[in-house]
Amino acid sequence: MKLKVGLTGGIGSGKSEVARRLAERGAVVIDADKIAREVVEPGTEGLAEVVEEFGAGVLREDGSLDREKLGSIVFSDPDRLAALNAIVHPRVGARVAELQAQAPDDAIVVYDVPLLAENNLAPMYDVVIVVDASDEIRLHRLLTIRGMSEADAKARIAAQATRDARLAVADIIIPNEGTLDDLAEHVEEAWHHLLHSTR
Repeated sequence: MKLKVGLTGGIGSGKSEVARRLAERGAVVIDADKIAREVVEPGTEGLAEVVEEFGAGVLREDGSLDREKLGSIVFSDPDRLAALNAIVHPRVGARVAELQAQAPDDAIVVYDVPLLAENNLAPMYDVVIVVDASDEIRLHRLLTIRGMSEADAKARIAAQATRDARLAVADIIIPNEGTLDDLAEHVEEAWHHLLHSTR
């Protein structure tokens, strides 16, 4: 039986690093954000529909989607956002279902879901893993590693669920406030727990 695992964590928590390490151990990782980018790549029906809906102004010179420009249109207008979601979400859903179907029957399928707590998606998964780090540590990472401005980084953190709200939906917590070696140990423990859950 496939084990469905929801993986989440606030921005700067190290969720992508944990996803990569779980994939190395044999998990089938499905990254909804990555798929959302793939379904509107140049040459796709998804991109053609986006252009039909929003005009050629949302394209870069090379014909790819200008995400920043599109974002500035949709995030201030719920109707435009709904129109974009109507194009992207069904395609993402279909691709996720395809990847799910391709995974072996005994696979541990990890869904990388940034807004799992915000959208109350925990019940969809057999196990929820939360990658946890304090707001201070996450802020420091966003400033130093991602080069964000402090105002932007704080706004991104504030726009997501609180640390407590995320931890409340966790079956497994992977703390990530130390070194990469510490993280490797915590991921290993979580992986053993998942293997045990499939038996």
